Amino acid sequence: MSAFKYYHQAQSKMEIPLLAGDNAFLGDVFSSDKRDPEKPISCGLYRLKKGEPLVYTYTYDEMKIILEGDYTISDETGQKVEAKPGDVFYFPKGSTITFTTTDYGLAFYCGQRVESAF
Repeated sequence: MSAFKYYHQAQSKMEIPLLAGDNAFLGDVFSSDKRDPEKPISCGLYRLKKGEPLVYTYTYDEMKIILEGDYTISDETGQKVEAKPGDVFYFPKGSTITFTTTDYGLAFYCGQRVESAF
């Protein structure tokens, strides 16, 4: 039996690593890939600051909840949403998603992938 993991105040204290450009940050908080390599799941925080859009093609299924700020989220089908705190998204494997913001946005994600597979 394993004990649960805990990251105190992750939303406000975690230093999220740079992902792309100079304004897109993403960092895993926890991952199950070492315990269950056949069905990994990773979660963490995604922050985008005003500037260059992030265009990302998912190689795994992911769910995301907007915590702070705002995002404009669109996909290759033409769907476009002005996302606010409390909104929840599901991005299926193979989808290409464009993220932009008017100022900044912070989101929590949970994806079916190994740790830091971006």
